[in-house]
Amino acid sequence: MLSKRIQALSPSLTIAIATLAKELKTSGKDVLSFSAGEPDFDTPQKIKQEAIKAINEGFTRYTPVAGIPELLEAVSAKLKRENNLDYLPNQIITSNGAKQSLFNLFQAVINDGDEVIIPAPYWVTYPEVVIYSGGVPVIVNTDEKNSFKMTANELRDAITDKTKMVVLTSPSNPTGCVYSKNELEEIAEVLKGTNILVASDEMYEKLIYNATFTSVASISEDMFERTITINGLSKSVAMTGWRFGYLATPKKELISAMNKLQSQSTSNINSITQKAAIIALNGEVDSDIEQMRRAFEARAAEAARLFNEIDGMSVIKPQGAFYLFVNIKNISNDSIAFCKELLNETGVAVVPGIGFGSEGYFRFSFASDMTTIQEGIRRIKKFVTTKYSK
Repeated sequence: MLSKRIQALSPSLTIAIATLAKELKTSGKDVLSFSAGEPDFDTPQKIKQEAIKAINEGFTRYTPVAGIPELLEAVSAKLKRENNLDYLPNQIITSNGAKQSLFNLFQAVINDGDEVIIPAPYWVTYPEVVIYSGGVPVIVNTDEKNSFKMTANELRDAITDKTKMVVLTSPSNPTGCVYSKNELEEIAEVLKGTNILVASDEMYEKLIYNATFTSVASISEDMFERTITINGLSKSVAMTGWRFGYLATPKKELISAMNKLQSQSTSNINSITQKAAIIALNGEVDSDIEQMRRAFEARAAEAARLFNEIDGMSVIKPQGAFYLFVNIKNISNDSIAFCKELLNETGVAVVPGIGFGSEGYFRFSFASDMTTIQEGIRRIKKFVTTKYSK
């Protein structure tokens, strides 16, 4: 009965682990979940007030598929002000989260057999949506010694005559690595003279620690023309449930195609979210964002310190996002079994590294308060010391 497309699609492992943790907690088990990629902060008050205002003013009707004009203007202004990117409002489309933006993009450009280069570790959704779209994920296994960043030479070696696109994520989910401007320039040099597109996922751009964020499309005019910039407000502004993402590209035919696709699937995003998003895009809650960023930075330092004190474990301190990608190769090369046993015995939920394309690791989200993080790592340390100490 089911289509081959849907049978080839795997469920999100991060969502599956988070759901299991919630079910165990509901059943009475003492569970500490570090699995979900969701800030523990509330949406800033100014944004909520704008949403309430929109409701009270009756702004509850259909809107243009791509978004209301003032929203597209706000995205355009934000990209110019913060990222040095000149996108016109008609070169932008908003969607129900960056995940839908990516889905629309892959559906619009990938033909059967097209190859999409994806550095590993990767966000779990990338290869799945490529496969669903008929494409072939080409996984480039990066080196921890290089902070899990794909080098220009690794990219060059992965390119074939079937390569349609490269996916870049900075800061990275799950590793927290941030590509430097120089590293992006080297990648740009490899792509020069090709027709290869670049999907740049910049969702965590505002959560940066001791690094400098550079938008991929700002590297050169050549990169601007080939890059599709994808972003949203879920992570940096704690608006996960609001479902707001956007995509920008100078290729108007691509915007038109995705507009057509979205018109036949979900149509416009929530009208109230659109009004509220303008407040965040205009910089009116930047102080709230900075408060969250500082809290995440302190948690990152503390969590990395604690994990590196555990025999058999190690982790690179992240430069962005709110994840640690913990190396457990000296303990186990079966991350699913390790994480299942950890959850069953200690009530600590983390996500197996194999779900991100890298065995021998797990992802630990530090989007929890400091006390919970410390207690969770204490339980992990006790579990490892008891089970794996020699």
